Order: sequence, then structure tokens, then C-alpha cells
Amino acid sequence: MKDKTFLMIPGPTPVPERVLLEIAKHPMGHRSSEFSKILESVYSDLKYVFQTSNDVIVYTSSGTGAMDAALSNLINEGDKVLCLAIGNFGQRWAKIAEGLGAQVEKIEVEAGKAINPDELKAVLAKDVNKEIKLVTLTQNETSTGVTNDVKTLVSIIKEHGALSVVDGVTSIGAMDCKMDEWGIDVLVSGSQKGFMIPPGLAFLAASEKAWAVHKECKRPDFYFNWTTNRKSVLENSTAFTPAVNLISGLKVALEMMKEEGLENIIARHTKLAKGLRAALKAMGLTLFVEDEAIASTSITAVLPPEGISVPDIRKIMKNDYDIVVANGQNKLKDKIFRMGTLGFVSERDVITAVGALEATLYKLGHKFELGAGVATLIKYMNK
Repeated sequence: MKDKTFLMIPGPTPVPERVLLEIAKHPMGHRSSEFSKILESVYSDLKYVFQTSNDVIVYTSSGTGAMDAALSNLINEGDKVLCLAIGNFGQRWAKIAEGLGAQVEKIEVEAGKAINPDELKAVLAKDVNKEIKLVTLTQNETSTGVTNDVKTLVSIIKEHGALSVVDGVTSIGAMDCKMDEWGIDVLVSGSQKGFMIPPGLAFLAASEKAWAVHKECKRPDFYFNWTTNRKSVLENSTAFTPAVNLISGLKVALEMMKEEGLENIIARHTKLAKGLRAALKAMGLTLFVEDEAIASTSITAVLPPEGISVPDIRKIMKNDYDIVVANGQNKLKDKIFRMGTLGFVSERDVITAVGALEATLYKLGHKFELGAGVATLIKYMNK
């Protein structure tokens, strides 16, 4: 059946009808008083979601644009940067920093693992001259379904004196991330994840400590320049022509998020993810991340049953049930598939996806108790 595709991937994520209807309206002038009022609301509500008193800049770009903006406004050639890499997106920080001429050091772990705080502490302890200027890290590594203990890691970075630069692209609006309380210096995110709107917007907030470092940046990016963009935020405007309709949709999405409340949003994501994982295990499937303490509430990575390929699972899920699940990335391509519980996702959606996955695996010959996944999920959701 056409026009019933459901995205159960780490992004883009499903978009509420109220948001879609707002985005579908004729665009308004981006320098009009009407749009300025929308921006005033958006800038205020973004602070609520980021849990910060810092100004939040909105860029017309992907989440990677905000990552680029973070580093291109802080790094001078030759600066030392420590990148904590637990997967594809942690490595992206390193690539951006290297492109800006930084001396990059990495702490890398195997896929499916999180950063050990003791290892970070040991590496920073060796930096007795405090040459490491900033440390990049990922809260939720979408490529593997692993989360870092950002609160603990940031406290270690803060004690050292370096800036903490955090990728919250698939965590903000899905899991707890308290920018001010935890002392995060730079925090970025993207629109097509927990914010429940299509791709095209990115967000960045910086502490006063980070702003002081920015002032010493010799060649800050033109388009992503913090100073230029912050000036516009304070005027309820934008530095350059923005994605007007997406921002209008964002206003509605943020209002929905405030209606639900951050605590409830985080609890919903947690319950859906844990329920999904319980269902998957009941179907005889193996999770890529076995330690629930570091397992994501946005995305769950799953190993296919022996003798059944990831492409076949994804093909039947899409062709027969119009549900899209994600493949693995890079070295994990065709070795895992990933199911999202991110953004505008409800209990009904997960029950539907688990039922479709059961039917898919049954067709592919996987031996398990038919109905075990759905039954387990229903029981979990009603505990």
C-alpha cells in the first residue's frame, strides 16, 4: 500500500501532522515582524530543550554543519584536540578537527563499547602543560546504539580545563542532557531527530567559557560564525536566509515537546527502547550492545539470525510492510540492522514494527515462537 511508509531509523524520523501542516504553508518573509515573533518563540523554547540559559543558534544545515560550526569557531591551526571516538560520528569530529589544522589525538574503543572515564582521566593527566584545548565526544553514537556517560566525562574534562564539545544530534529531545548543570561547553543537535521535523536545521549552544575561546579564533567560519549568528539571535532574526518553513514547523514541534514535558519525553524514549529490546530477545535475536547501562534509547542495533541477511530483512520490511529499518554503517554494513525509537514514535508504532519484524523473520525461516516478541512488548509496556 502506497503512502504508508513508516521510518524506524535514527533519522529522518516521523513528523507529526501538526508540524507537516505548518511546514506546508506559503513561506513568509524572513525579515518580517511575523517571522521575528516565530523566532522569538523558537529561541526561547530551544533553551528549554537544551536545558541551558545560553543562546541557541539555529543554522540552516544538517547536524554535521553544527559540528563544523563548533570546531571552526574554536580551533586555530596547531591546536591540540582530543577526540573520544566510539563509532562513525565520533570519528567525524576528528575529521573536522584535522581539516582545520588541529593536532588530533584519539581515544578509540571497539564498536559497541563506550568510553571508559578512567581512560580519559589517565590521558588528560598526562597533559601536564594543559596543551589539549578541547575534547570532543558523542552522547549517543547512532552507528552502534551506544551512549556515553556525558555527565561524568564532561566533569573530567572540566577538571582538566579543556573545553567539552558534545554531539547531541540524536540525544537532545530523547535522553537527558543538562547543558548548564553538567557544565557542557558546546552542545549541538539537528532537526530530523528528537525535534520531530524534517532535515535542514542544526542547533548550537556555547558556554561563556567557549565564547571567550571563540574570541581568540583567528579564522572563524563566515557562514557559521558564532558572533554574527548570535547577534541575530539577540534581535530575533537570522544572519542569513533561513529555512523559513522548517523554522515555522520547529515552533510547533517545540510547543508539542513542552506540552509533553522533557521528563515525560525522556521516559517515553526509555520505555520504548527497553520494550523493543525485550521483544527482540524474546524472538531469539542478539543485540549488538549487550550492556543495557550503555544502550541507547534512540536506536537499537541488532544482529541478524544465522543464515539470514540484513538486506533480506530490510527488503521484506520495506516491500511487504512499508517499514524502513536502517542498515549498519561502514564496517558494520550488512552485519547489523538498526531500529529507531526516536522522536515522534509511540507504543503503537513499536508494536507494529515488532509484529512486522516477526512476520519478516518467519518468512525468512527464522525459528522462534511466533508472537513471542509482540507478547513480550505488550507485557513490558503494561508493567
